[in-house]
Amino acid sequence: MTAPRTPSGWPALVLNADFRPLSYYPLSIWPWQDVVKAVWQDRVDVVSVYDKVVRSPSMEFQLPSVVSLKTYIDQDRSPAFTRFNVFLRDGFTCQYCGHAGELTFDHVVPRSHGGRTTWENIVAACPPCNLRKGGRTPLQAGMPIRHAPRRPNSWQLQDAGRRFPPDYLHNSWLDYLYWDIELEP
Repeated sequence: MTAPRTPSGWPALVLNADFRPLSYYPLSIWPWQDVVKAVWQDRVDVVSVYDKVVRSPSMEFQLPSVVSLKTYIDQDRSPAFTRFNVFLRDGFTCQYCGHAGELTFDHVVPRSHGGRTTWENIVAACPPCNLRKGGRTPLQAGMPIRHAPRRPNSWQLQDAGRRFPPDYLHNSWLDYLYWDIELEP
């Protein structure tokens, strides 16, 4: 896929100071305007550039395609408990039937039975399964869970995100996105 010819179509992959992407899903990319500002403020190093130039009356600037932060951002922090992160943890599939379409989230132990909204009690569910389960536990509803819900760490979510590549990957990004996967002999 070729990138559009407008500057808005020229985002940059953002790497941490250790040259790993800040996140895989959603992929850590910034619009070209934010990248130019970060370069100007000396917050990033330019690793690779597009063959695209932007101009102002006093200067011209080749647009970066890959930048790395000058300051390392710790990736060991606990991931936020969000609907998106629950879906990512569960592989964007219903944890009852395996359907990979529209999803909601379901309380394994219903709130009416004292269930809480936590990593350990929420799973991704398709609307039909969520409705079928109703206010019952999976055991009561005869609906076993494919993977027991648990709190992921940031590395587990990053690993899960690699299974869902974005629609557009510039060639200059590939070495930085997949450099730590096992190579086939």
